[in-house]
Amino acid sequence: MYTNSTMNSLPYIPGTKETIPMPLARFLPPIEEGVGKAWLESRVSAGAWVLDPFGSSPQQAIRAARSGYRILVAANNPVTRFLLEMAANPPSESDFKAALAELAISKKGAERLETHLQNLYQTQCEKCGQMVIAEAFLWRKDANIPFARIYDCENCGDKGERLTTVDDAERALDISASAKLHRARVLERVAPPGDLDQEYAEEALHSYLPRAIYVLTLLINRLDGLSLSPPRQRALTALFLTICDAANTLYPHPTEHPRPKQLRVPNQFYEHNLWLALEHGIELWANESAPVSLSIFPDPLPKNGGICLFEGKLKDLAAKEKLPKIAAVLTTIPRPNQAFWTLSALWAGWLWGREAAKPFKVGLRRQRYDWGWHATALHAAFENLAPLLLKKTPFFALLAEPKSSFLTATLAAASPKFALKNLAMRTKHDAFQILWERADPFPIRGKARMGVGNAIEKHLLARGEATTYHYLHAQALTEFARVQNLLLPQEAVDSAHSRIHAAIDETLKTDSDLLRYEGSELSLKTGLWGLASQKNSELPLTDRVEMAIVRYLSHNPKQTLLQIESEIYPQFPGLLTPQKSLVAAILDSYAHSDEGLWSLREEDSPSARHADLDEMRALITDIGMRLGYETKQLNDKLLTWGDPSEPIYIFRLIASALIREILKDKTFARDAHERSIILLPGGRAGLLAYKQKRDPALRTASRDWRFIKFRLLRTLGEIPLINAQTWEEQIGSDPIEGPPSGQLMMF
Repeated sequence: MYTNSTMNSLPYIPGTKETIPMPLARFLPPIEEGVGKAWLESRVSAGAWVLDPFGSSPQQAIRAARSGYRILVAANNPVTRFLLEMAANPPSESDFKAALAELAISKKGAERLETHLQNLYQTQCEKCGQMVIAEAFLWRKDANIPFARIYDCENCGDKGERLTTVDDAERALDISASAKLHRARVLERVAPPGDLDQEYAEEALHSYLPRAIYVLTLLINRLDGLSLSPPRQRALTALFLTICDAANTLYPHPTEHPRPKQLRVPNQFYEHNLWLALEHGIELWANESAPVSLSIFPDPLPKNGGICLFEGKLKDLAAKEKLPKIAAVLTTIPRPNQAFWTLSALWAGWLWGREAAKPFKVGLRRQRYDWGWHATALHAAFENLAPLLLKKTPFFALLAEPKSSFLTATLAAASPKFALKNLAMRTKHDAFQILWERADPFPIRGKARMGVGNAIEKHLLARGEATTYHYLHAQALTEFARVQNLLLPQEAVDSAHSRIHAAIDETLKTDSDLLRYEGSELSLKTGLWGLASQKNSELPLTDRVEMAIVRYLSHNPKQTLLQIESEIYPQFPGLLTPQKSLVAAILDSYAHSDEGLWSLREEDSPSARHADLDEMRALITDIGMRLGYETKQLNDKLLTWGDPSEPIYIFRLIASALIREILKDKTFARDAHERSIILLPGGRAGLLAYKQKRDPALRTASRDWRFIKFRLLRTLGEIPLINAQTWEEQIGSDPIEGPPSGQLMMF
């Protein structure tokens, strides 16, 4: 049905980083802004109905709605549903401030509630002895008292992390003494005594400290008791949702895993000041964007776009009548997240009551989500989705925080109701982009296992360099899709997941045409994979991207990074998409940025580099004459000192970082590289070092070659009494440096 020539032929769509973090962002899929919008605008007319079957990415649905599309979102999680509602129609900043002010002046006994809560976080300044309000306390797992506090003393200016005092410890122990009562109150909001889910809710509460539970109890009571206008009530609910998250212990110190997937208490963690978290929440929630039309299914939407929210599961939506005609599907595939799903059940009960939490309480019961389970769950969702769509309906999905098992589970689950058309990948750290079409079930065409090795080898030939397991795994999956062998008749999806992985791994272990670099015997996912023979392979991907970017900027100065990526990516589609780190290394080597607009540096214009090469040839001739060597010019980029049949030195001049063809050149004897010098601009050194670091074959092939920068040759040309010994000593004095500091090596 689909051949390798059409599979993975569509370009990766670049986007931009989130400019404003969304509430609960650490639990939401990290996707670039503008990707879904760009795909829709290329495939679907404005005003059309677009379905998001999972509702896992509120920000993606909102952006599509702002672009003029009518987005039908199935959202079973009450928390993500609330995030979507708030993003579509946010209260004003004044509503947030007014709601918080009313909360602050409400009473706890004779005290203002704000004063009472702030006093829970009192601590003594280590320097001046004045009482201050701690920003946070630091705890060790299973401890009864905190070991440190963080504060900023306005009296003397002392700030930072300090060890706790005896008073800090006693205050924590006093609050713990009454914890049982408060714990029972928050439990009752989710699962009262006798509820089968109470033990699971109680277990989830272990991620909250006694002081946090006490504060939550007070605030939940106030949420029910304050008389607020509807916008202010929504604003206060949003702020409370912020502290429901800020109150848990899933904030490791120091921050190691900022995106928790499991309810596991870190070895050291933060306890945040929850009143301060309420105040900071205003900045997070206040949104000046224009509201988006929002309706609850089946209420209609205007033709100029908006969100139609279905409050329930996709299978329940599929059972409804009179659904709109869906022109496309745009979604982010949900990744298993026991932490978020469990906490969502707690938060829904706390904020909206037991009935609101009831449909999602299954999140409390399930403690482990393996990939086989997830594949089965996704398969059921795709089965429910298929009847909602006409044949050939395009389905574009993002797979954020991808793992090879996540990708396998998703592709196997979608087969055979959806035909895979394209899979694009930039790095294992970016969202995969998947394009399907709604299709009828189709028969199995062949055995994919025999073709996996061939598909992997073709990919490595096309890449022209070694790469990581993740690219080879993705390429193998497209081979399974090509022969329609992702899911066999009557096969369970979790079994298909195991079968596919076993076949791929067996190929990697046994294919003699593959060469592995720096890998571990414990895992095929470590190290790099290349071909034992580079015969017939393309020019390395890094070299082709370098040429493409330089060519584009030479004709199109003052371009943003997004414009550059949008121009370059279509030339390297699918699994060949250039990494951001590669693009950054090339721009750093050739270009300069002025207020975010990139242009070639003046010295890297073609005319300037031609002049440089002329200067280098003249310097080689001059220095050679002073050393007593006759210079022979074989072509404009190849010179020797001495007879070319037995050269004393061989000079190869380049203005780029493309050295592969030089390393393969057999013009001279096999050991001639020991006398060979590659002469290049200093600006190219970092890019060359980047390429050597990421490509072990290039690193090995160039190990014994010597590199001289133009600037060093100019310096040597200025030495009045240069001799052979000085020359030999100095040519290694300005080595090729590594990539710029902080530049990630991401494949």
